[in-house]
Amino acid sequence: MSLDKKRQTYLLNWLKQHTKMYKSDLRASVLSGFLLSLLMIGQAALLAIILQKLIIDRTSFSMVVPYFLSLIVILLLRGLLIYLREKINFALGQKIRQQIRQKIIDQFELFGPAYLSQSTTGAWSTLIIEQVDNLHDFFARYLPQMRLASMVPILICIAILPFNWAAAVILLCTAPLIPIFMILVGMGAADINRRHFKALAYLSGHFLDRLKGLSTIRLFNQGEQQTEQIAHASEDFRVKTMQVLKMAFLSSAVLEFFTSISIAIVAVYFGFSYLGEFNFGTYNGTVTLFAGFFALILAPEYFQPLRDLGVYYHAKAEAIAAADNIETFLNKKMALAGDQQKSKSNQLSSNSPLKITVLKTIEANDLIVLSNEGIPIVGPFSFSLHSPFKLALIGTSGEGKSSLMQVLLGFLPYQGSLKINGIEFNQLDLTSWQQQISWIGQNPYLINGSIRENILLGKPMATARELDEVISKAQLSDVIAQLPEGVDTKVGEDAVRLSVGQAQRIALARAMLKPCQLLILDEPTASLDKQTIQQLAPYHIATNSITITHHDIEDFDQVWKLSKGQLTAIKESLC
Repeated sequence: MSLDKKRQTYLLNWLKQHTKMYKSDLRASVLSGFLLSLLMIGQAALLAIILQKLIIDRTSFSMVVPYFLSLIVILLLRGLLIYLREKINFALGQKIRQQIRQKIIDQFELFGPAYLSQSTTGAWSTLIIEQVDNLHDFFARYLPQMRLASMVPILICIAILPFNWAAAVILLCTAPLIPIFMILVGMGAADINRRHFKALAYLSGHFLDRLKGLSTIRLFNQGEQQTEQIAHASEDFRVKTMQVLKMAFLSSAVLEFFTSISIAIVAVYFGFSYLGEFNFGTYNGTVTLFAGFFALILAPEYFQPLRDLGVYYHAKAEAIAAADNIETFLNKKMALAGDQQKSKSNQLSSNSPLKITVLKTIEANDLIVLSNEGIPIVGPFSFSLHSPFKLALIGTSGEGKSSLMQVLLGFLPYQGSLKINGIEFNQLDLTSWQQQISWIGQNPYLINGSIRENILLGKPMATARELDEVISKAQLSDVIAQLPEGVDTKVGEDAVRLSVGQAQRIALARAMLKPCQLLILDEPTASLDKQTIQQLAPYHIATNSITITHHDIEDFDQVWKLSKGQLTAIKESLC
């Protein structure tokens, strides 16, 4: 489905809105470009004067030395201005990209892992890295150049007009050809770039997912089939890339063709004027060498801003294609029930959100867990938990146990009532509540850093003594002692250098280090032996805990079973 004109206009305005906070940077870029044009006109004038004096006036070389020195000064100033303008442009693009990327990260945090799991890691990484980076040239190149393209040609015409009005008229008449054909050639560029991004996102996600599952693919003898699928995705991406390049080269060829014709017309006019065939265009009846050289030197510079705009017009199409995906994601609303969406949005701006410092009760009444699209997952059910509690939640896979935990973590919407200390969940400060929770899953996430860095995620300012204590409690001491770099050993991407059990011990140590009111565990000790689990039991990480488990329920004060959407108490606390 192609982008219609109305959508492209909307996306263009959406992109321009992001420059409002950086108007001073944009003005600085335009001003530096304008000053460069003034210096360029001065440079052309000096060159024309030198040629006039040496060839026509036959002035001695010593008399034109000051002009040569002035020319050197202008060249140095132009070099300095070009350097400053490049820095300004890069800073402008970088600031806006950081702003947009932060919005995407905030949206990731708002939607939570339940929503993000609906797409591949490769697709999300393409969105936040590749597509945001493709906005850079629009802000750093296209927008400043668009303003210069309307200023510099007029400035050059004003500079030429006092010496030869015919050359100025020729330039004015031929200039509109470039933007007209530039628009015609680039009309479908946004759609081509959008299809290119879509193919890139698919290829990235497809390749990354197959790479992660390489062992499974080989064990099931599916290597050849998956290789063919990746080859098809690569070929589709190659075709889309070549379409983008074809459009870019075609645009450049058209611009160069019409620019060359326009400059040639100016050159032909002056050539016939010097031969005496043309007797118009001057105010005193004589076409001077100065006027001819001055106009011919400035003629390419007259079209240069338009040519640059044509080159960056491709960046505009690329940015609109990227903005289509980014804007759609940023404006996507989670299908939350009632006014829960409003409450979540208010959490970002409210000055006095409700916070929980000590957990006392968790109460649910006719609670229905919803997907991000507003589809019921499990429920309704009602329950009440009073601190302190040690709850085991059991049930077969797919019953919705993890989804219920996602609601308590604030990552899934709900219908009905869910109250913490008597306060409706959607009225809480979500960030403050999440800081009161520790979570450990079956496959805990470890960053691609050292063991120390992963444990300190629980408490970044922890002392060395606190770190040593949790390492000992999580029975990591012997593991770390065998590693070449000890606690500073890198775990690798997806913790490839560790076993699942070692990764879970690190996650336990991280949870022990973080002070919390509620600990949520999703089969956290699935890869640990029973002796280790019993040794870990005396170390209470939190006063309250909810554990999704399938065994050893005798160690819990309360046991609930979730089956067919119904929550049944198998064992109740005697407190």
